[in-house]
Amino acid sequence: MHPFSFTKAADTREALNAGRRGGRYIAGGTTLVDLMRETVERPGTVVDISGLPLREVRSTERGGLRIGALVSMAEAAAHVKVRALYPVISQSLELSASAQLRNMATIGGNIMQRTRCTYFRDVTADCNKRDPGSGCAALHGYNRTHAILGTSEACVATHPSDVAVAFAALEATVHLLGPDGERRVPFADFLLKPGSTPHREQAIRQGELITAVEIPALPRPLKSGYLKVRDRQSYEFALTSAAVALHVRGGVIQEAKVAAGGVGTVPWKLPVVEQHLIGERPSSALWAKAAGHAGAGARPLDHNRFKVELLKRTVERQLRIVGGTK
Repeated sequence: MHPFSFTKAADTREALNAGRRGGRYIAGGTTLVDLMRETVERPGTVVDISGLPLREVRSTERGGLRIGALVSMAEAAAHVKVRALYPVISQSLELSASAQLRNMATIGGNIMQRTRCTYFRDVTADCNKRDPGSGCAALHGYNRTHAILGTSEACVATHPSDVAVAFAALEATVHLLGPDGERRVPFADFLLKPGSTPHREQAIRQGELITAVEIPALPRPLKSGYLKVRDRQSYEFALTSAAVALHVRGGVIQEAKVAAGGVGTVPWKLPVVEQHLIGERPSSALWAKAAGHAGAGARPLDHNRFKVELLKRTVERQLRIVGGTK
């Protein structure tokens, strides 16, 4: 670990001033500390924001839900409103990590976490995300766990967050506060595909602070859930995952929200799957037909071609679970 200075922000203004000067925010510390220990991250200043008043979960005026950036994963998963209104969020959080990590890690930190790509975390390997212009060792290395959607010649690393998949499916909004005031960024635009600049991972400006994630009001009744497929059942990142939310009225699907994880460089929204669901009656045949489009545009690598079929099966299974048909 390289030397750094540490400061604890007493209030939001102090945090923003430190961030504007290049300080890196830390709350639970479950990601940044690891990267600093491995010398992947080398911040000159670390700013502890754990004391800021960003720990509220509340309903919005329009009937949605606002989750403060410093709400822990465990608190968000257990919150009565989250569990009642958006079980897909609770489930994605509970499947994310160990209980100890969920008690420490925050919602804001979770969506800011960096990839678990082994080449990114090995400072001796070529990685455009860590060292722009150096190359991507995963392209021709062992890439079984890497992305098949949203990739580029510069990067094929997957985004590791589970709850980010739920946020993408539900079309959440990220609230930011910075030197120029407040702004909102649709979740679909917050996490950036690698393109030719994989080191730019979020649409966040120098010194900006995530204050909350807002889930919009969705029609009721709404059934939702999260399915995660992985090599082992405990403390493992997804090979594929699916976040599904369905609004069915009069026996017809009125609204469908579907996103996938473990397969994209960012949580991957599946609008074609959604389009094949809306206006249709739930059935086994419909789930299979819609899920068949989940891998559209996939660019598999040497060792992860299995993910194309696994993704389709994961989405189909979760549609069956949420949709309530055998």
